[in-house]
Amino acid sequence: MRVRFAPSPTGRLHVGNARTALFNWLLARGQGGTFLLRIEDTDAERSTAQSEQSILEDLRWLGLLWDEGPDVGGACGPYRQSERAAIYAAHAARLVAQGDAYYCFCSRETLDAMRAHGLESGAHAGYAGTCRQLAPEDAARRRAAGEPAALRFRVPSQREIVCVDAVRGEVRFHTDVIGDPVIVRADGTPAYNFAVVVDDALMGITHVIRGEDHLSNTPRQVLLYEALGYTAPAFAHLSLVMGPDHTPLSKRHGATSVGEFRAAGILPDALVNYLALIGWSPGDGDELLPIGELARRFALDGVGLRAGVFDPEKLAWVNRHYMKTADPGRLIDAVVPFFAQAGVPMALSDEGRAFLRDVLPIATAAVDRLDQVPGRLSSLFQWPGGQALDEPAIAAELETDAAQAVVAALAQRLAEVPRLDRDAFRAVMQHLKERTGQKGKALFHPVRVALTGQIDGPELDLLVPAIDRGAALSAASGLPVIAGCRERAAQFVLAVAARGL
Repeated sequence: MRVRFAPSPTGRLHVGNARTALFNWLLARGQGGTFLLRIEDTDAERSTAQSEQSILEDLRWLGLLWDEGPDVGGACGPYRQSERAAIYAAHAARLVAQGDAYYCFCSRETLDAMRAHGLESGAHAGYAGTCRQLAPEDAARRRAAGEPAALRFRVPSQREIVCVDAVRGEVRFHTDVIGDPVIVRADGTPAYNFAVVVDDALMGITHVIRGEDHLSNTPRQVLLYEALGYTAPAFAHLSLVMGPDHTPLSKRHGATSVGEFRAAGILPDALVNYLALIGWSPGDGDELLPIGELARRFALDGVGLRAGVFDPEKLAWVNRHYMKTADPGRLIDAVVPFFAQAGVPMALSDEGRAFLRDVLPIATAAVDRLDQVPGRLSSLFQWPGGQALDEPAIAAELETDAAQAVVAALAQRLAEVPRLDRDAFRAVMQHLKERTGQKGKALFHPVRVALTGQIDGPELDLLVPAIDRGAALSAASGLPVIAGCRERAAQFVLAVAARGL
């Protein structure tokens, strides 16, 4: 088994195309086959090296590594279409010599007029075959004179083409509605349907798994395989990925590229797992499975016909699972760039990594994506001190004598005890309850405001020990200096007094 993913480097990797790449990869890995990467860059005006590198980077990030491709080589290269011009030219010449292709001298204006007439009359709007009967010697003379000409494939008339699609079953097409397609443009570049047939045949592709938008290309390609003497691969056309409104997933639905989800802090394991569930089920009621197990279970006969809807909430649910179960070291490496973006740069030593490993669960248990982690832990690394009182909601928490009494008692008690762990913090809160007579919200809100500068956030009996443990870190930890609870409470009491609250 040999399968391929063949993106055009004209933009970022769309999640719909990433799912196509994934299904090809799963089939190859599950069946012991070969997964190829081919770059279809014959659109010179839109293709860029930057886009190609972005696509390769996203595929690597997803873990969809290829066995043959432009960067790793292989026996069937080159793996960029722009480097295969001589191969296409030889195959085009063969078709001309066989009488299966002919030169077309019709101008763009003529072709547009034909199309418009066909649409108006209700007839076939494809090519009318104007140059189909042109004598080869006349065509040669006109080309020698410098007249531009495209090369068209001569589609046989009165043929029904029957394809057995691995997803859709038997699909039938009639050649009378196909028209003679251009296979080489007037500028010498190969058209998609021609190049892809040559490439898939020479690269030994046995299964072509692609989106249903390519279904209409299949009859032309089957005919080209026949004319060139090649065996057509098995085809499987996947339903498109839709947005929540059941229209093709696009920018109006939000993030659509792998790079955007990556930048938002979706883990690759989560995105792969979720994409596998769009249009296919691993069975047994299972949904959360590692990529190796997905490959073991994947089969084309389990791919459904119905379009899959991309559900951001479902993706968030999957990502929460993978954040909770991720290897701690890998999770640290993934989240550190998001802290830097949030203004908390880190150059972690072993001490710093150990601390971050232990405090990350405080955030990952309550967020959907890694880019939300710094905000969840902001009170740990970016305590605002007395400036928190500039916020009306914060100042309102300290308006009562009872709240100020709690804060004052907190500062006094923290000056008397060592740094807090979880049990010590609970003991401090019991002491404050007995001393001030406050409980519940009236007790905990003033404490939270004093120690974090926020009115909500992680549970205090998790956050407070993290604050005091952070305060004890050495300068070599690579983390920002973390103010301890004792220092925070003392400064906050002074700020409250200075404001005359």
